[in-house]
Amino acid sequence: QVQLVESGGGLVQPGGSLRLSCAASRSIASINIMRWYRQAPGKQRDFVAGINSAGFTHYADAVKGRFTISRDNAKNTVYLQLNSLKPEDAAVYYCNAPTPQWEAWGQGTQVTVSS
Repeated sequence: QVQLVESGGGLVQPGGSLRLSCAASRSIASINIMRWYRQAPGKQRDFVAGINSAGFTHYADAVKGRFTISRDNAKNTVYLQLNSLKPEDAAVYYCNAPTPQWEAWGQGTQVTVSS
């Protein structure tokens, strides 16, 4: 398995940017898919973005063109760049590593978008 630790959340004004990081406890080179999810209060946890080992990316419609997922296998880290933030982007953001044998989640990092 792997332990995942998210960081980079905070308070930002509408239109602002943040970069979230997901640091893994070991190499992620062998983990094909890494994903980000988010959960707002009272709502279900929703998919935000995914990236595979070849670098192909996939985004939820709500964030296309504003968020960018990337991975640095040498640093065992996955990133999520959040641009043009909207109040509706406010949520706890979670990193996820799904594999056929196990699935890992981080503890989440809070993103607040408010003026």
